[in-house]
Amino acid sequence: MTLHEPAPARSPLFEFADRLVDELAARDPLFATNAGVPGFDDQLPDFSLAHRADDERFLGESLQALESFEPTDDVDRIAAAVIAERLSSDRALLASGEMRRTFSVIWSPLSEIRQVFELMAAATPDDAAVVAARLHAVGASLASWRGAMESATSDQLPPRRHVLGVAEQARTYADGSFADLARRVATSTGVDADESGLAAGAAAADRACGDLADWLTSAAAPRTTLDEGCGRERYATWATYFTGAAIDLDELYQWGWAESRAIHERMLELAATMYPEATGLREAAEFLDRDPGQRIVGTEALLARLHSFVEAAVERLDGRHFDIDPRVKFCDVRIAPEGSAAAAYYISPSEDLSRPGTTWYPTMGATSFAWWRFPATWYHEAVPGHHLQASIAILAAERQSRFHRLRGWTSGYGEGWALYAERLMEELGGYASPAEEFGYLAGQALRAARVVVDIGLHLGLDAPEDLGVLGSLGDCSGRRWTPAMAVAMLEEWAIEEPASAASEVDRYLGMPGQAISYKLGQRRWLEVREAARTRLGARFDLKSFHQRALELGPVGLDLFVDEMAAWSPTTL
Repeated sequence: MTLHEPAPARSPLFEFADRLVDELAARDPLFATNAGVPGFDDQLPDFSLAHRADDERFLGESLQALESFEPTDDVDRIAAAVIAERLSSDRALLASGEMRRTFSVIWSPLSEIRQVFELMAAATPDDAAVVAARLHAVGASLASWRGAMESATSDQLPPRRHVLGVAEQARTYADGSFADLARRVATSTGVDADESGLAAGAAAADRACGDLADWLTSAAAPRTTLDEGCGRERYATWATYFTGAAIDLDELYQWGWAESRAIHERMLELAATMYPEATGLREAAEFLDRDPGQRIVGTEALLARLHSFVEAAVERLDGRHFDIDPRVKFCDVRIAPEGSAAAAYYISPSEDLSRPGTTWYPTMGATSFAWWRFPATWYHEAVPGHHLQASIAILAAERQSRFHRLRGWTSGYGEGWALYAERLMEELGGYASPAEEFGYLAGQALRAARVVVDIGLHLGLDAPEDLGVLGSLGDCSGRRWTPAMAVAMLEEWAIEEPASAASEVDRYLGMPGQAISYKLGQRRWLEVREAARTRLGARFDLKSFHQRALELGPVGLDLFVDEMAAWSPTTL
């Protein structure tokens, strides 16, 4: 039996999970393509209120059906817990209207629609026909989303910042983004763009984006609020969704600030060794940016360097700290479509592994790059980070239900692992120079600052009393958090470029509770590892710990902590 032919379900619960994935794929063609579930690549979702109400009904019925299954063993028990937690979280977001009112440039139906075309097969004339059909569906799908927004009140829409940000994104797409895609697909599949329908579908999709941009700007934005934060109650709902954990937000805020201070001090020490003349972190970063030894010119050179970097990481780790299946040793690296947010990201392999896991880098128009900023990010996105994590999940069909593998993603566990992977590579000597370590610390500083500014902005908290001066804003100690203060903190404490810092803050304000999942997740991973090391003593084995923890996930952080507390190497 090949990987393309799914094995018989190990239990009635796993069979239910298989059916559930197929039903969810039919309801959401974007999910289907992302997961590699065939049969829906010519379609796009219906974002209307009626369809979302039906989705809520379907989730409720699925939760009721889940209760009828009696787990046969611990694998079934964990599978049921994952399904229940994710379906309940999704249903709560639909029922409260949060799924409807929360979008931004980092996530919206618009960006999801544009991205999905990059994942589609484009090798044969039949592939071209499927792409053309989906291009022709863009207008109706965006119209269904617009219809839902037209009936929304001001408090059922996101703040104006996000509506205008998505409008600008739509305007970028309207400027020939789909037309460029159609030309690429026509070339790669050997068809005529006009005769195949690709050109007409792309033109219609470009026009639909332009119409959406105009409507968002002229009609939707004036009805929105200027208030940025979502408040404690809404924030707690999202934080639970993104982490799968009960969180003391005030304690986490204080911890995030303590982490920020500790990382900041270490960065200052390292900066002094690299560039003694520097008066601050920004000067040290600029010194590294000017260093000819750090310079990579051209996107092709960058992609080649990143491919080599991933290959070297696989070689270094395989057989020592992980057992990496040969089928997933390759991780692709690609340039993100124009209009993407400023941060690198990863998309998992398809279910049958015919599409490899892929890291994406948004150049933001740049053609020259400083290498010291990349190693920690690619440990995070590729190996041993998201790629290794997602691939192990895909291959763990005997331990994880199909739903678990394809729909169980929880940001606290997943992003926590990726940030833990950055830390692990520091422990293993994976940063080849002080400059690379400085880049790693900058990434850690960013994630710690996220905890502080995300909670601070959304809950309307005062900044720490010892925050100090933030650039031209002066002494911000004890002042109520504002987006401008958050941008300044990322620039000065995490040495983010101004455009990147602004994009980051847009992201936080548009996805409440997601930004804290990275550092909180890393905190839980490190705590769980230390607890296992203390409990097991000489029996603790890091490779076995990684294998068990990754085969367990993705799960909510509370379930992760509980399950790993019972782990020992003999239970693998």
